[in-house]
Amino acid sequence: MATQPILSLKNVGVSYTHNAGFLKKSSYWALEDVSLELFKGQTLGVIGRNGAGKSTLLKLLANIIDPDRGTITRNHGSATMLSLQLGFLPALTGRQNAILSGLLMGFTRKHMEQLLPEIIDFADLQEFIDEPIRTYSTGMKARLGFSVAMQASPDLLLIDEVLGVGDRVFQEKSGSVLRKLIQSNKSVVLVSHQMETIRNMCDTVVWIDNHSTRRFGPAAEVIRDYLSTGAKPTSKQIT
Repeated sequence: MATQPILSLKNVGVSYTHNAGFLKKSSYWALEDVSLELFKGQTLGVIGRNGAGKSTLLKLLANIIDPDRGTITRNHGSATMLSLQLGFLPALTGRQNAILSGLLMGFTRKHMEQLLPEIIDFADLQEFIDEPIRTYSTGMKARLGFSVAMQASPDLLLIDEVLGVGDRVFQEKSGSVLRKLIQSNKSVVLVSHQMETIRNMCDTVVWIDNHSTRRFGPAAEVIRDYLSTGAKPTSKQIT
């Protein structure tokens, strides 16, 4: 493992503003004080209760939003975020969205068209690929997004609860691909409520509590402390 982290956060905070009444606005910290490090080839799990700030952290790591305080140091190449709220355009077909996603990642249209057969086959969307995304279930969109990301092969893959979506066959297939990715020199950040998935996939875990880093360290130790607070893991899991 490299001695220099590819991603480093020190005392990072993200503030959002919202309407608090007529002509009034107020702000709150979605992330208040988060510190962590990610090394090349490492898989980092992100855990915490709903509303702790996990999804905001992922957007920060994906460079979608900027911190309002603290520092982020990046030493990695391409990064892709997989989320249940994937940025697909509802009116476009699965095929068109797959190509558009590739273009946004920096690939050419010709390259994405060459990848399409493998993307469609892995996502198992043959008869639906030319239907509008608005007709897709959450699982179908997740399968397409996961397949596009795997073909794009980014240096840093950010995953937000996608692996628990879909039928058992797809969960096993996506889990198998992710394990191969973890064994390569790629880096992965995985947000999940599935503690067994985090335990099996991740070597390091950051526990976000009340919008701040409560614990950062070896997966087994952080998960043990997290569960000792009474947190209940979900029943779905990728093994």
